[in-house]
Amino acid sequence: MAERDYVSTPVSDELNLKDTILGLSRDLQDLRAGKISPAEAHARAAVAKQIWNGARIYQQAIKTMMGNAKPVQEIDKPEQVS
Repeated sequence: MAERDYVSTPVSDELNLKDTILGLSRDLQDLRAGKISPAEAHARAAVAKQIWNGARIYQQAIKTMMGNAKPVQEIDKPEQVS
């Protein structure tokens, strides 16, 4: 079993990517069993591809923002109570 990637895990959990993978697996089983047509399987795969593209863009955006982020002193200071 592959070692768990703790950096990308929060993203995959947040976007429910495990459910997408399980759904694709179920679609393949349904296609092989004749429960769905090749056209329907293709349409579902196209939707899944867009989900993966969105997840990739989301992951890249997070990585970019975290890489460019700098602490802001005014935010990091605790508020002074008068």
